[in-house]
Amino acid sequence: MRLKDKVTLITGAAQGIGREIALSFAREGADIIIADVNLEKATSTASEIEGLGRKAMALELDVTSFSKVEDGINKILDKFAKVDILVNNAGVTRDGLLLRMSESDWDLVLSVNLKGTFNCIKAVSKAMVKQRCGRIINIASIIGLIGNPGQANYSASKGGVIALTKTAAKELASRNINVNAVAPGFIQTDMTAKLPEEVKEKMKQAIPLGKFGTCNDVAGVCLFLASEDSAYVTGQVIVVDGGMVTG
Repeated sequence: MRLKDKVTLITGAAQGIGREIALSFAREGADIIIADVNLEKATSTASEIEGLGRKAMALELDVTSFSKVEDGINKILDKFAKVDILVNNAGVTRDGLLLRMSESDWDLVLSVNLKGTFNCIKAVSKAMVKQRCGRIINIASIIGLIGNPGQANYSASKGGVIALTKTAAKELASRNINVNAVAPGFIQTDMTAKLPEEVKEKMKQAIPLGKFGTCNDVAGVCLFLASEDSAYVTGQVIVVDGGMVTG
């Protein structure tokens, strides 16, 4: 088991990519904190983790508030005494053309995706610095690398996450804390499943591998970054997109 007894906090983990990361880590021996704004779904996912024989905790968490994040970290430390791995997966979209985008939609996406990532890194790194070890994995997006019409707020937030990753990696490296980002492309989720077939086919034509990725594809890369296999990897952005971004 690559993550035996590693205490792992995953935000936005009640469903989708976050849930798959949680299950993947648990199968490798990690104990998991499922943090999400939806406590009911978080509790359900935590039960799945316990069904795999690992310890789990469901935590209702609003990542946009540093005081709430700090309080959540203290609860985790009270129960588990440490935090070995943080996966910043919580994120939202509020798509719209730049000229029509409301200030509230801009603020919400930046607050959850970018500020939320900052809040969690800041709060968790205090414990990791004392431990003199840790892994931080930020879920970015290829949209943060290439942009996308109708997603000015989302692309700005994910581009910011990428830049934050690189800076945090340099600041925390001396304390044996690795910080990396994973940038998924088009992944099979409930959101993509609702798209019209013609739209999905057009999207697939832009992917050299000719298919959408799966949540498990993303989880596998996160597992590598959380394990000792990546001990000499920090400050990197690993793209999981079937070949869309090559430069």
